[in-house]
Amino acid sequence: MSVTLTLEKIKMKPNDNFMQQLLNTRNIGIIAHIDAGKTTTTERILYYTGKIYRMGEVHEGTATMDWMQQEQERGITIMAANTTCFWQDKKINIIDTPGHVDFTVEVVRSLKILDGAVVVFCAVGGVEPQSESVWHHADKFSVPRMAFINKMDRVGADFNGTINQIHERLTSSAAAIQMPIGHESSYSGIIDLVEMRVVFFKEVDEDTDIKLTFEEIPADLLEEASKQRHILIEKVSENDDILLDKYIHNKEITNDDLKKAIRRTVVSNKFVPILCGSSLKNKGIQLLLDAICDYLPSPIDVPMIIGKNPETDKQETRKARKDEKLCFLAFKIMSDPFVGKLVFVRVYSGTLKSGSEVYNVNRQKTERINKLVRMHANKQSIVEEAYAGDIVACVGLKITKTGDTLTDEAHPLLVEEINFPEPVAYLSIEPKTKADQDKLANALHKLQDEDPTFRVRYNLETGQTVISGMGELHLEIIVDRMFREFNVGANIGKPHVAYKETITKFMRCEGKFIQQTGGHGQYGHVIFEISPSKRGAGVEFENLIKGGTIPREYIPSVKKGVIEGAKNGVLAGFPVIDINVKLVDGSFHEVDSSDLAFTMAATYALSEGMRKASPVLLEPIMEIEITTPTEYLGDVIGDLNSRRVDIKHISEKRNLKIIQAFAPLSEMFGYASSLRSLTQGRAVYTMEPSHYSEVPKNIAEKVLS
Repeated sequence: MSVTLTLEKIKMKPNDNFMQQLLNTRNIGIIAHIDAGKTTTTERILYYTGKIYRMGEVHEGTATMDWMQQEQERGITIMAANTTCFWQDKKINIIDTPGHVDFTVEVVRSLKILDGAVVVFCAVGGVEPQSESVWHHADKFSVPRMAFINKMDRVGADFNGTINQIHERLTSSAAAIQMPIGHESSYSGIIDLVEMRVVFFKEVDEDTDIKLTFEEIPADLLEEASKQRHILIEKVSENDDILLDKYIHNKEITNDDLKKAIRRTVVSNKFVPILCGSSLKNKGIQLLLDAICDYLPSPIDVPMIIGKNPETDKQETRKARKDEKLCFLAFKIMSDPFVGKLVFVRVYSGTLKSGSEVYNVNRQKTERINKLVRMHANKQSIVEEAYAGDIVACVGLKITKTGDTLTDEAHPLLVEEINFPEPVAYLSIEPKTKADQDKLANALHKLQDEDPTFRVRYNLETGQTVISGMGELHLEIIVDRMFREFNVGANIGKPHVAYKETITKFMRCEGKFIQQTGGHGQYGHVIFEISPSKRGAGVEFENLIKGGTIPREYIPSVKKGVIEGAKNGVLAGFPVIDINVKLVDGSFHEVDSSDLAFTMAATYALSEGMRKASPVLLEPIMEIEITTPTEYLGDVIGDLNSRRVDIKHISEKRNLKIIQAFAPLSEMFGYASSLRSLTQGRAVYTMEPSHYSEVPKNIAEKVLS
């Protein structure tokens, strides 16, 4: 990793009309399905805003934001990277996120702290599986967004078809604000439906620059443009009372009226404007930048940050003001070989100063910030202060983890933590030599700090270290980084499925923990009713104790015992999920009862109940989508049937067949090679975790043997 430590040139003076600066700030993410063109789009944005002076290419491994060796070699984004650029009078903080499902954690934690997003779609592929996934994550965090239909110059580009898919699969509250002129090789410009003018993309030179020329709409396109503008006005009016009033009373709707209405509806997350272009050919990027500045929200436009005061247990808010009480969220951690641990933070309120002490509300400890830096991919620029609305990285924080809230100690506020998906695959790893043992432990600790979906545990029976992650590629990248960045010598096992356990019937169970040692003893006694819960529920705990048979102060310890006990099931030690545990009775001893005793009693009760409640094994089921030429359909389906795949739907798009199905992860290891060989490399597939399902008895017997 190269590091540039320079004092950043301040383009906006912090004391100079701060509120206006905040209004001119955009914190956005670029999100999409893999290979839709996110990083290429970001690269062009950086070029046109003057942040870089020569454009790199993803396929050549020279893209600015793909700085990791693994990204450059594979041509994919693995780690979200952020940078800051300026367009017109607006400051734009950009996070370029991965599109591969194995690295969804990067999308989730980025969307948590962003004010807006640009969702990139491929004009040929349309709405692809990971497009839906990132869209739903944006819905979860209520992130306003706009859509950019990329690759309009490619064979098979279908602008209207992609819009129809957006309406069918994502949202009906979306409409084009641009209409393409030409398609595939004839794509040459757009009609701006807001300003009602033609914008042509004129090549200044072969490799880089595109000049925009503005003309009146030709007569042969005016009717269609007017129709599309009418559709746009209707869609926006559905969610904006001011424009609706003018629309239903047949009042004149000016370009400025429409523009303001689009901004209001985008900021309130009620409308999604759709643009188009070709990032690789540099077409449409300047217009996309204009739209980002015109329509996406500033930190002032989004709702105030809400959190819970840990001292009063009441909700509080913080305004995006630099003189407000300090509150910021750690959303990402990166290991830097030169400065150590870099903690990326979003400042929600107040002023964060280099050299200051801050309070980690989650860990209830004070830490010191040695240095603040603004990031440009992996390069750093030192800044002395960061204000509400800023995204920066901190050097010096030791105990802070992803999702932690930091404030000043006198005014603590706990912002809701980020929930991350559970790993679905694991493999064993062991150091080659004793010297590698410490290196391995250090590497795993740092990688776990960086990635909340990467887990490490030690198997006492085999003496092996077991690492788990979101899929084959995720684990492959982790192992590759251990070898290259941390110089660890290790033997690696084959990937395995991260099975889970659950129960299939109701059971009443009892647990006692009694010890007498001469002095104070230990006494804990609980009675549970355990039953199966719905899929995806995890471990549910309910306290139904009435009348004080177990004092209230011991209930958290009982819950802790349940959570601890659920980490290891009774069939093969796999974690227990989808179970409801009700604490219905028990007893205590006035002298001997303790937190430890009730924790142990709860663990024993759960283990005993699991054994009697007909436990079963669960396996991760993946949602897959395979796109194959029609002539290979039979071979592909035959292979899928041999893998216990449940085919849900087969559709057609031109001369291609699209298969949507659910597949057990255990049957899909190495599928990429099999599919290539069946289709001469012409088919592609995507796969993402869907749910857990019971393992068939014959398969379960093999797993447990």
